[in-house]
Amino acid sequence: MIFLRNKKMQKEEEKEMQLEKKNAIEVHNLTKTYRGNIPAVDSISFSVMPGEIFGLLGPNGAGKTSTIKMIVTLAKATFGRLEVFGVDVSRSPQIARGMMGYVPQSISVDADLTAYENLLIFSKLSYVSKQDRDERIREALQYMGLAGRANDLVKHFSGGMMRRLEIAQALVNRPRILLLDEPSIGLDPASKRQVWKSIKQLRQDYGTTVLITTHDMTEADVLCDRVAIMSAGNIAALGNPAELKRTIGGGDRVTVNFLASAVRPQDMEFLSSLGKVVAIGNNNDDEEGDETSVQILVGDGEEAVPHIMDSFRNNGIQIESISVSKPTLDDVFMKYANRRLDCEEEMVAAAKSNSSGARRDFVRHAK
Repeated sequence: MIFLRNKKMQKEEEKEMQLEKKNAIEVHNLTKTYRGNIPAVDSISFSVMPGEIFGLLGPNGAGKTSTIKMIVTLAKATFGRLEVFGVDVSRSPQIARGMMGYVPQSISVDADLTAYENLLIFSKLSYVSKQDRDERIREALQYMGLAGRANDLVKHFSGGMMRRLEIAQALVNRPRILLLDEPSIGLDPASKRQVWKSIKQLRQDYGTTVLITTHDMTEADVLCDRVAIMSAGNIAALGNPAELKRTIGGGDRVTVNFLASAVRPQDMEFLSSLGKVVAIGNNNDDEEGDETSVQILVGDGEEAVPHIMDSFRNNGIQIESISVSKPTLDDVFMKYANRRLDCEEEMVAAAKSNSSGARRDFVRHAK
């Protein structure tokens, strides 16, 4: 049998080909200021290629969420240009929204409804046609491994299952771009890995472009083809994780734990002579006395360790332990932003303080 394409199908194929020639997301001089003219996002520019998993990496308050909200039209840019597959977001917001799926930080599913009912409401808000709703819902639940829990109340779901349900919601309208704000925040390690696997599978199976925001270095390393490191509303560095770690200069990170209540001012001179000091911390809960740790970037860890041990000994400081590891994205962030990434507990608190209505605001104007 010869399958003949009609004109409508030919036009759809031509449209797809034209879209693939454009960047999935184009951000140019994007700026967002709030009261007092304080910029939450300060003239940033970057592009995301079709089929790419791109990450905005940074601590709470860096401007990541403000950026993603402007892309999905939940916030209006003060200045700059945003395009989604060549569509100007400010001029044609409805068309742009129709190509995107959005998962906010805070849980937006209704715990008193079943998984199916949540997706049914979302499909109506997304203007999925009545005849397509059931198929789309079951397809999304199946893809996220929740088909067997379709009729279960969401309040009985684990945190990881809720997150997968939220991603399933975002897939109901079959988006070309999936945007996830802190997709694994607050999840246990096993649930995180399951969410990461689902995100990578989406790209592999459908060529879905994915933009995530995260403060999790491991998440960025595992998922992202490229990351933009954000600090105080600016992009401090941009590239793939391996390239960025190579810019550190030092080949290894040496962590030294030693007995002291704090690093004395006179110790900083000799510490700095050993390499680039990137972190100093205290562990005052140690039962046998106060313990302090210092992390130093060096060219070759194995060669540096004997010299570091001698230097500590000559300065009268007792080493408790010493270890060598490779630089991380946190070290990259320290280099470019002169600070370390915030802890997850602060991020979880920030996520809980956000309005759970963000998702509904997005889909309410989807068409």
